[in-house]
Amino acid sequence: MNAETPDPAIKEIYSLFFDGNPVSAVPIDTSRGDSDFRNTAVVAEDRGKKVVLKIVANEFTFPEKIRMWQRTVEEYRSLGYYCPRIFCDRNGRFPTVNYRGKRCVVYAEEFSKYPTLEDRTASEEAGTNAAYAKHIWQMTAKIAARKLDYTEYPSGYCLFERFCPSDETDEVLENALAWKALADAASEEFSAQVQRIWALYTDNREALKPLYAKLPTSVFQADLNPTNLLIGEDGSFMGVMDFNLCGKDVFLNYLMRENYGGFEPELESIRTALRYAAEYYPFSEDEKAAALPLYRCLKPLSYNRVYDLREAGSDREQVRRCLDQVEFYLTAEIDFISDMG
Repeated sequence: MNAETPDPAIKEIYSLFFDGNPVSAVPIDTSRGDSDFRNTAVVAEDRGKKVVLKIVANEFTFPEKIRMWQRTVEEYRSLGYYCPRIFCDRNGRFPTVNYRGKRCVVYAEEFSKYPTLEDRTASEEAGTNAAYAKHIWQMTAKIAARKLDYTEYPSGYCLFERFCPSDETDEVLENALAWKALADAASEEFSAQVQRIWALYTDNREALKPLYAKLPTSVFQADLNPTNLLIGEDGSFMGVMDFNLCGKDVFLNYLMRENYGGFEPELESIRTALRYAAEYYPFSEDEKAAALPLYRCLKPLSYNRVYDLREAGSDREQVRRCLDQVEFYLTAEIDFISDMG
């Protein structure tokens, strides 16, 4: 987007944090509906300095949580990875302001020294997430090994708990229920297989709960997509930005959730991530025992399977193929332990 003269509201918010005279601002609206208002302004001041203002009104962004993100940024930085710092206002707070008819919390970020993988890919051949998988999972394993415990706020990938108070359940179960609704609406000839699959899924989920409660946790950035991975001019991996889904999580859950796609590519990327992580993180016996039931809970009825079944529509052969794949991966014996060191 093009830079424009900052409006008075942006200038006023800027003055809460910094000296200087803002001369231009690039507005970015990433809102997701009326209940999740997110506005960003990349502000340049007359001395050439750039900063980023985040202006947010949603149920998962509030001062205590932003302070947790701020600390997590410093944990990643202490490991040698670059992350743009999060700044409080002049009073050491994250203020609340009226902006565009909403009551918003505001924080500021350092303007990134490095472009994102998405930006690099748009301008030249910079690869994909897979090209940086080793660096990504070594970084994340180092954070996991610290077993950070300064927050109880869950990450956006949380399992067996809700990310937002308004969520009816965790996202994993939400997707599974969406899959079940689509499968139930398919032809009557599939009803026995659908019920068999659902019983396998729910039995596995219940059996996983006591295992899952014993697994180690840490605090993770929780959004490793190309818009957040930072890449140097020479193509090297530098770090990560955007901590708004950051929180406490089980490492194995986070690793499996961050790798997704078709069944076979997804499975291979999970196993590759486990091997890279094992170089810096000692997986416990509890984690090794939980890996397969966790995979069966997270993946066979994930959002991608909902999409596949929706795309199949009334095509009986495609529906059958979707159901057979799901049932196969709900029961397949996958040797994750050999990848975990």
